[in-house]
Amino acid sequence: MRKGIAVAALTAAALVALVLVSVSMAATPKVTGTVGPAYTITLKASGKKVTTLKAGKVAFTINDKASIHNFSLDGPNGFEKTLTTVPFKGTKTVTLTLKAGKYKFYCEPHESTMFGRFTVK
Repeated sequence: MRKGIAVAALTAAALVALVLVSVSMAATPKVTGTVGPAYTITLKASGKKVTTLKAGKVAFTINDKASIHNFSLDGPNGFEKTLTTVPFKGTKTVTLTLKAGKYKFYCEPHESTMFGRFTVK
């Protein structure tokens, strides 16, 4: 009987450990931003326009296709982050922790026409 209890306790402990590992290994959501080569800027997840994201860590992969553009992000409470600079051309991945609120992504030199918005909940 003691062996049965010990086996049950070990099995339960193993299941708890497996759940904790699974939770800690949960994938960070990924979004893809594209700026240029023309005067366009987008932010997509799984090929669809981003309108909302969950608060927490998000991996941004930015495809900057023109040296005259950049990709910047503004959010609540003074959050500002430049993900690519104006002379940069290429791909860059940055993981950010987003808090609830409204966000704007844009090209700084062409902000009046090159921008988009999304909400973090």
